[in-house]
Amino acid sequence: MSATDQSKLPICHSCETTSLVREPTNTAHLTLQLLVAVGTAVMGSLQFGYNTGVINAPETIIEEFYNETWHSRYKEYIPPNSLTTLWAISVAIFSVGGIFSSFSVGLFVNRLGRRNSMLVANILVFIAAALMGFSKLAASWEMLIIGRLVVGLYSGLSTGFVPMYIGEIAPTSLRGALGTLHQLGIVIGILMAQVFGIESIMGNATMWPFLLGFTFIPGLIQCALLPFCPESPRFLLINQNEENKAKTVLKKLRGTEDVGEDIQEMKEESRQMMREKKVTIIELFRSPLYRQPLLIAVMLQLSQQFSGINAVFYYSTSIFKKAGVSQPVYATIGAGVVNTVFTIVSLFVVERAGRRSLHLIGLMGMAVSAVSMTIAMALTDKVPALSYVSIVAIFVFVAFFEIGPGPIPWFIVAELFSQGPRPAAIAVAGFSNWTANFIVGMCFKYVEQLTGPYVFIIFTVLLLIFFVFTYLKVPETKGRTFDEISAGFRQNAGSGAETYGPHDHNMLGADSQL
Repeated sequence: MSATDQSKLPICHSCETTSLVREPTNTAHLTLQLLVAVGTAVMGSLQFGYNTGVINAPETIIEEFYNETWHSRYKEYIPPNSLTTLWAISVAIFSVGGIFSSFSVGLFVNRLGRRNSMLVANILVFIAAALMGFSKLAASWEMLIIGRLVVGLYSGLSTGFVPMYIGEIAPTSLRGALGTLHQLGIVIGILMAQVFGIESIMGNATMWPFLLGFTFIPGLIQCALLPFCPESPRFLLINQNEENKAKTVLKKLRGTEDVGEDIQEMKEESRQMMREKKVTIIELFRSPLYRQPLLIAVMLQLSQQFSGINAVFYYSTSIFKKAGVSQPVYATIGAGVVNTVFTIVSLFVVERAGRRSLHLIGLMGMAVSAVSMTIAMALTDKVPALSYVSIVAIFVFVAFFEIGPGPIPWFIVAELFSQGPRPAAIAVAGFSNWTANFIVGMCFKYVEQLTGPYVFIIFTVLLLIFFVFTYLKVPETKGRTFDEISAGFRQNAGSGAETYGPHDHNMLGADSQL
């Protein structure tokens, strides 16, 4: 560590030592047990991605199903405005489920543990798959919408369970890279939905119920594998006081008998927890200690959803169609491929470049791409060749999303909070994410009708706002333990911004006092 790097670390005035970024004594490496556990957990992320993207390609076919069902019941077709509303509800109800269930994350993980919570949540997947898969047979669009709600409930839980579980089983030096796998699971799920949604596969009038019901297969695989995965050692030691079990799990996950450093870190976190009472969501908002990390967590989640990315995922087929693309479904799949490739790129660079830097790069890149996309779409009627520019702009937009705003908000929330407030903080962050997701999913089509090709200018303004916030407020958490990160916020809450030097934005944001 250079002298310059050390100068950026906060000095704890209540003690004689400097809180340094911990350099691990043993180089962490991937073990089979760790890979199996993370891969199994990420099946829940894949579910979230699949059900985000699955509704896109068969939009026209499912709207025809709505029309035919309505006509068979009421002897008339749905008015166009009502059909738009019904479709918007079908898309956005998924987010409503996520909003409600995100607040239940803490209730599950603190009582059942992280692994068992993921296992139990799959009950919702099987219910949702049955409702959506049999909706055509039952001639009931209500079943499809309720199924979307139920799978949204599952996804809301999963977006809390998976990052928390991965963050707690991963060694500090690999936490960012493994945390990115949650987002990789999401984008692979989206890509699967786009490929399966091709008309010649399952995106046709006969097979679309199987397309929606396919979600039960990843759920089945996860249920089969989870019993072979360990419980979070942090949960075992800190919540259950099972030190021997925690050691046994850590030895398997790390592939070494020397787990003393990990155990010591958890014990220190446990001692810190004992000095503070159990944190509820209400107390999380009231306490000055958590005010800054909570604001950062919420704003990062909002930056992900209000970036406009889900407008692309939910409505990309219609966006490409309006941009003059002759085969919009293949352009949508192309966006999914770009999405996946750049998530993998992020996986390899997140521990080198850092969370904060990648998030800033991603936000600014998306803003520039959104402007390019708007110009191309506005002028396509006059210059048809610009339709290709709009495709490239969307691809670049998606690529920059996966550099930063895609993966980082999910796992950085778990890094910003210690074990005590972490479940409540993840619940609040999840609620913020899903609420923003709902707003975009429900309102985008109406806003697009009003603004036409200029709709992405709104997202450009929001992206610039989030860029400024990230630059001023978001800390760098790369290479630091949970307790070191929490200690920095505790110092800040207790002593104010005068504790920090001019370069301390790497630790707690350029302007630390909120």
